[in-house]
Amino acid sequence: MKENGYAHPHTLVQTDWVASHNGDTKVRLIEVDVDTTVYDTGHIPSAIGWDWRLDLQRRPIRDVPDRAEWETLLSRSGIGNDNLVVLYGDTNNWFAAFAYWLFKLYGHADVCLMDGGRVKWVAEGRELTTDSPPFAPTKYQAKQPDRALRAFRDEVAAALDRPDVSLVDVRSPKEYSGELMAPENLPQEGAQRGGHIPGAQNVPWATAVAEDGTFKPAAELRTIYGGKGVTTDTETIAYCRIGERSAHTWFVLKELLGHTDVRNYDGSWTEWGSLIGAPIER
Repeated sequence: MKENGYAHPHTLVQTDWVASHNGDTKVRLIEVDVDTTVYDTGHIPSAIGWDWRLDLQRRPIRDVPDRAEWETLLSRSGIGNDNLVVLYGDTNNWFAAFAYWLFKLYGHADVCLMDGGRVKWVAEGRELTTDSPPFAPTKYQAKQPDRALRAFRDEVAAALDRPDVSLVDVRSPKEYSGELMAPENLPQEGAQRGGHIPGAQNVPWATAVAEDGTFKPAAELRTIYGGKGVTTDTETIAYCRIGERSAHTWFVLKELLGHTDVRNYDGSWTEWGSLIGAPIER
């Protein structure tokens, strides 16, 4: 297993490990894609598919699944508390990282990302199937949500004038500047105003990823984030547009670099950019 100096190397597995553990009854593979149609075109054998629009958020309230909803999702997916969950997806694991964050929010012990995600698996010519695996339902029991992993708008507002808190905007430079309201390939919707939270440093999520979709080594990542003042001795709050890209950066900081105090502001710019009276920089 490639470790690359990571603080918690067990939070990543490689494609060859996944291939060799296909069919392992203790392992549950989950694919979560930005493009929710991709799973049905072919996926890793034994992987189930989650739709982030339906499975990873509440309706009609904008929020993450509550504890009961999370338990229902995992139970119908055949996931037990003792399963090792391996997550992967398109776009270098955007929503796979968001699902990982939710697993940790609700206290699942063994969960990891497949380094490189779907694009690496496909590029290597590995097996795909259109068959959905049949898993018997379980009775999953989640823990109370760990508030230390999540930031809310009032907490972000309270951090604006604190020099010991690093705000990290992981969106593209054009989103950060206010020129765009969303990634160029996604709908221009969500917030009423463009720009960024005052004092936030722009470290686009993709700077953490190599050309093949895998995460860069720890030394390189420390240089990237340290150059923006994001270090292990500061409290960090990451945000994007709706929380999935910032969950990717949260994973890098928390699991790969070992930052102990890092939170994901999943309300992100769709919330902040629409708040009455919230300060905005451009």
